[in-house]
Amino acid sequence: MAEAMKIRAQMQGEIADIKVLILHPMETGQRKDANGELIPIHFIKQVAATLNGKVVLDAQWSQGIAKNPFLGFKIKGAKAGDKVSVSWADNKGESNSIETTIAAAN
Repeated sequence: MAEAMKIRAQMQGEIADIKVLILHPMETGQRKDANGELIPIHFIKQVAATLNGKVVLDAQWSQGIAKNPFLGFKIKGAKAGDKVSVSWADNKGESNSIETTIAAAN
């Protein structure tokens, strides 16, 4: 089975560039399956990110986000070696999180 989340964090000058891929179906509740039945709504409703335990991003999502969403954001004041964690929770009670260390600039 593929990983449910992937993350990459790297310094770009004085700013940390964070990229996260979340594998999730993100169903709107408006599509139909092969039998013509509506596919139940299933979407990520909350995403949060922390830097060394301090919240730096807190987002509320809805069913308007595409399948397998990609999230990119930048953090001022971060340093190489700092820990970045990203977590999500969906409308069915499922959740996941991932953590990485910020890499130095190339």
